Amino acid sequence: MATPIDPTATAFLLAENRNMPMHVGGLQLFEKPEGADRDYTRQMFESMLDVDEVAPLFLKHPHRSVRTGAQLVWKPDDQFDIEHHVRHSALPQPGRVRELLELCGRLHSTRLAWERPLWEAHLIEGLRDGRVAMYTKTHHALVDGVSAMRLLASVLSTDPDERDMPPPWGHQPRRRRTRNDDRAADGGGLSELPLTALRTALGITAEAAGMPSALVKTLRKGLKNETSALSLYAPRTIFNQDITGSRRFAADDWPIERLRAIGKATGTTINDVVLAMCSGAMRTYLGELDALPDKPLVAMVPVGLNAKQSQAASAEGGNAVGAVMVQMATDLADPARRLGAIHKSMKDGKDALSSMTPVQIVAMSAIGQVPAILTPVLKMQGIVRPPYNLIISNVPGPRSTHYWNGAKLLGTYPLSIPINGMALNITCSSYDGNMAFGLTGCRRTVPHLQRLLTHLDDEVAALEKAAGVA
Repeated sequence: MATPIDPTATAFLLAENRNMPMHVGGLQLFEKPEGADRDYTRQMFESMLDVDEVAPLFLKHPHRSVRTGAQLVWKPDDQFDIEHHVRHSALPQPGRVRELLELCGRLHSTRLAWERPLWEAHLIEGLRDGRVAMYTKTHHALVDGVSAMRLLASVLSTDPDERDMPPPWGHQPRRRRTRNDDRAADGGGLSELPLTALRTALGITAEAAGMPSALVKTLRKGLKNETSALSLYAPRTIFNQDITGSRRFAADDWPIERLRAIGKATGTTINDVVLAMCSGAMRTYLGELDALPDKPLVAMVPVGLNAKQSQAASAEGGNAVGAVMVQMATDLADPARRLGAIHKSMKDGKDALSSMTPVQIVAMSAIGQVPAILTPVLKMQGIVRPPYNLIISNVPGPRSTHYWNGAKLLGTYPLSIPINGMALNITCSSYDGNMAFGLTGCRRTVPHLQRLLTHLDDEVAALEKAAGVA
């Protein structure tokens, strides 16, 4: 049975082209259980194929025809072939992380075909240290970064001895509701239905009434070059041009405790420190290429909506994000001053969003994205200012060590979406005391991407020294 596709998912589907695949990905590294057989990876792969039932999210694909009025709908795949979606690969010798990242970049470059469900998983062996890797990609029309992380977490366990755990695409029965759960889901019971309906009506009215003031506030802050969902002063950089479909991927992680110590000593947040790391790394990287602009770079930083206010981003998929345009202070040479400027910019952006409802946040964030969409469509790259220079996001993950059927999850690294005019995407993901950075860039437009990892490491040390915690 076909179901409508929501406007956000439709936008991700229609924006896609050969040079701009619109899927997000993830790389997980696993350690085999003690005493594992030599063919453990083959057994792991076969268990991923052997699922009793595939979750509905992983069975649907986009479809449109005369019968749908040319509108996009989700349609179940009547000829679903799990062996097409779950694949077994091996690295060439010498099986270094370098070969693994190169393979992930290549796999991330190809589009997902609409005639099949929009996801793939590749179990990868051949790492010379014996670890097993899994690369997955899922179309952004199905999940955002938060949903993807929740999907992964939903099939992991803190118990290394637990077995019979399904892969993320395996159907997982919902927890049985209690009577109180049912009452809560029904808005307190049928007797309270009129009151619930009244509250909903009042809420819709309030959203509409508040939208003009939210728009005025967003436009005013944008014109004043203050942080909001709209930026009008981002400089031109090498990232802000048309891209190719080829991708390069680089990844590494750092102990969260190091970042927390910097934040504690400077009165900033871990997210501020992450942004400062990226700022310093970008300053060095662009400086080496003689391409550092005089004015500070602007980063689009997605922010997840409050889970109590929106359940769109969940283990069942969906998208629920707003955006803040953060001034990255790349014009400042001193790491401490950069961190302070980023902290202020991020705080201003959060303050601007705090007075808005989730619907207003989404609407204002969409307005901020209009220049990013229209500029390449109108072929005005290099003529007008870019709306922002790069995308930096931070997705929280499990805080403790997790396992999948006894295999210890050592790290998880996100791959995201470069777009025309935004050739570099930096996504971070926390797991088990580490902050993992995944850098996804256009292979042609962003040269020597792996150098950014060295610059990020140097910047952590520079921030520690500036904060007095080295």
